[in-house]
Parts: sequence; C-alpha cells; structure tokens
Amino acid sequence: MITCFIRYEIDPFQRDSFAEYARRWGQIIPRCGGHLLGYFLPHEGSNYEAWGLIGFDSLAAYEAYRARLRSDAEGRANFAFAQEKRFILREERSFTQGVEGTLGLPAHAQEATP
Repeated sequence: MITCFIRYEIDPFQRDSFAEYARRWGQIIPRCGGHLLGYFLPHEGSNYEAWGLIGFDSLAAYEAYRARLRSDAEGRANFAFAQEKRFILREERSFTQGVEGTLGLPAHAQEATP
C-alpha cells in the first residue's frame, strides 16, 4: 500500500472550518475508493499544520480515485467550501510507503515500579 500524505498549512483562526472539511472527507474518500487513515489537527506546538493520510493499493488506484472524486458532487462541494472559506493556505502531497513490521503496533504497558 502507498499512502498519500497531505500536509496542510491552515489559518489557525479557522481550525473549526478545517475540522468540518476533514469530517466531510470521512464519507467521501471511502466512497471514492481511498482508505482514509485519518485527518489530524495541530494540538501542541505548531498551530497551523494539519495532515490527511489516505491509503491506496497503487498509484494507478490513486489516479482512479482522483477521477471518481472529480465526478462526486459532495467532493466538489467540499472543495468549494474550502475555497470559499479560505482556511487552507497551502497544501502539499507526498506519497509514502510503510515499512513492514512498523505499522499498527500496540503500546506495551510498563509495569509500575514500587
């Protein structure tokens, strides 16, 4: 699987608008063929960086997803919402591949020391 790693620079005063934008993708992305790994807002540290991670079987699958997204009415409406509100100042996409044996590992509980 490859992951489309989207880095957003957002207006920190419109954090709620970005959160609404991200929630809407929660319905749209899976319907169009993407495996939504999640959207992430800044919590501590930077107040203007947000991320979206979407998995695909291949770059060809990503291209097919993009074609479906362009014809999806809710997808187009969500893009228009972002343009109208102008809460996304910059957007960058990178494609990454997970390293086998490092994904989804649970935390190990530490024994309390007396």
